[in-house]
Amino acid sequence: MKSPYLTWIEINGKAFRQNLASIRKLAGKRMIAAAVKANAYGHGLKEIVGLLRDEQVAYLAVHSLGEAVAARKYGWNKHILCVGYIPRSELDAVILHNIEPSVYNLDTIMRLGRLAQKHETTIAVHLKVETGTNRQGVELSRICKFLNAFRKYPRLALKGVSTHFANIEDTTDHSYANYQLGLFNAAVKEIRAAGFRPQLRHTACSAALLLFENTKFELVRPGIALYGLWPSKETYLSYRLQGGTNSILTPVLSWKTRIAQIKDVAADAYIGYGCTYRTTARTRLAILPIGYSDGYDRALSNLAHVLVKGKRAPVRGRVCMNLIMVDITDIKGVKLEDTVTLMGSDGNELVSADQMASWAGTVNYEILSRLSGNTPRLLA
Repeated sequence: MKSPYLTWIEINGKAFRQNLASIRKLAGKRMIAAAVKANAYGHGLKEIVGLLRDEQVAYLAVHSLGEAVAARKYGWNKHILCVGYIPRSELDAVILHNIEPSVYNLDTIMRLGRLAQKHETTIAVHLKVETGTNRQGVELSRICKFLNAFRKYPRLALKGVSTHFANIEDTTDHSYANYQLGLFNAAVKEIRAAGFRPQLRHTACSAALLLFENTKFELVRPGIALYGLWPSKETYLSYRLQGGTNSILTPVLSWKTRIAQIKDVAADAYIGYGCTYRTTARTRLAILPIGYSDGYDRALSNLAHVLVKGKRAPVRGRVCMNLIMVDITDIKGVKLEDTVTLMGSDGNELVSADQMASWAGTVNYEILSRLSGNTPRLLA
């Protein structure tokens, strides 16, 4: 792909649609809430909403009010589930933009209930149940109080009940996930016994969708799998041990830049801040206009490789705020402004988000979600 930019991200629409088809097959007849939080996992909210608009996807799942408003601006006219916290001062926007918020505070429920009465409209909400992750959510011992609050506001509709798994990705032992699922089912039983009939139960993130049929219920919330990555090595191993096929997910994103300078450095010369790398022989460097402010993690210093003309070029010295230096000594024919692949494939070589995460001591989610929103995204 030809790009007019110095640094850019390419989004493979065909790969995205293939991933969505795989997810749709796993989901069966369940509704899909495509997770697009964190700028669509770094892929670009505008671009991903554009790809999803005409697909058989009922919901977007966002984290913030700002993401929900942006999705509406980008043409999304179907359901939006907000899984994060909406400030009390901004709850009017729930009605204005037709958002279905997740609730786990009594004060939020009461304020939404009064707003629904004031505007003579119905507000659909999703109750988040705490089952052992101990983040956002209502403990089972307090569910009765929340149901009593719902009874006071007949225009507040309890449309969904959800939870989130704490240890479904990081292990092949899924006993804790099953424990959480048991608590969730107990909560739903209590809610139904109290006379409420939520339409949508949802617990299935990407890992649960890939591994556990009994977590899917009426709605599933795929995230990382939409973008062609496995939630973890353990998830992939568990999936394959269950007989799953190898090629159902394809990474969607490539990250590229151009060479801003080529220079020869003498032997025994230091490269970059802190003098953390010293040459042992005459070295040819390519200077790239990318750094940690763009999302290229500082932990990649002296560890990572980029791809130049289909060959690996190691990062030398510390990653700077806006620059990195790579060794092109053994790569012939490199020119100023040649394209460099930071993430993605070039010829037979590949630098994946998983590989970058391994180098940086983190997870693929972080590598992707920290990509700068200022970097242009191009649909390929």
